[in-house]
Amino acid sequence: MMSFSDPAELRLWIGRWRRDGMTLALVPTMGNLHRGHLELVRRAKALADRVVVSIFVNPLQFGQGEDFDSYPRTLERDLAQLDEEGVHLVFIPEVKILYPRPAGEQTRVEVPGLSDILCGASRPGHFVGVATVVCKLFNLVQPDVAVFGEKDFQQLMVLRRMVEDLSMPVQVVGEPTVREPDGLAMSSRNGYLSEGERRQAPALIQALRQTAAALEAGREDVAALEQEAAESIAGAGLRPDYVSIRRADDLAPPSAQDRDLVVLAAAYLGPARLIDNLRTTRG
Repeated sequence: MMSFSDPAELRLWIGRWRRDGMTLALVPTMGNLHRGHLELVRRAKALADRVVVSIFVNPLQFGQGEDFDSYPRTLERDLAQLDEEGVHLVFIPEVKILYPRPAGEQTRVEVPGLSDILCGASRPGHFVGVATVVCKLFNLVQPDVAVFGEKDFQQLMVLRRMVEDLSMPVQVVGEPTVREPDGLAMSSRNGYLSEGERRQAPALIQALRQTAAALEAGREDVAALEQEAAESIAGAGLRPDYVSIRRADDLAPPSAQDRDLVVLAAAYLGPARLIDNLRTTRG
């Protein structure tokens, strides 16, 4: 496995692979890898001849007061895991490589509408940072396919819209959320939880499952279901940010005729902000 921070070296190898007729898959990460990330890598290996993983803690997607400085950085362990998975190349750029200009002068990519709701409302500018860094990585790697986790469902929708609107020749693939045995979605931020908080955390997915079951049973009172789920999450000791039932294809509020839905939620627990979602079909 090769690892580079220099885009010139990255492009040299990508050029060689392209001349040999190989297809490329990209898995963008911020490091501190867990089993969920490794499932993305395995999906990428099944979809392309060569797999590139990027590790970059992106300052542009962290807001003021968020955990950029304390975000776990575990590069040696990450590289060992990726090598064991058979990744071909790891790209580890420095901030000055991806963002050569001062923050106020940096060119940015914005996906209006989708970026401003749900997590975007709570974290203004977050999805601008996500879209910008992924656009830059797509330009550097030129992948045929890129794999992202469905746990970050809104992020997946934002990136698909970006690719569509900017006519990028990249297939954006979503990989199902990987969960702990008690249902908690795997996340790098789960490491922030104390032992007691870790026992509380599955209340988030439990509330989503209850809401999905009610929708499948035919309930149509969306606002009441959202309120009940938020109360359930709060009753378990978490602080709900939002619970929202949306259309799965565009995250718009559902009409009575919409059947393909997704229940999304975010909640604070200790120093962690947990997010999760569950697809469902209304009965």
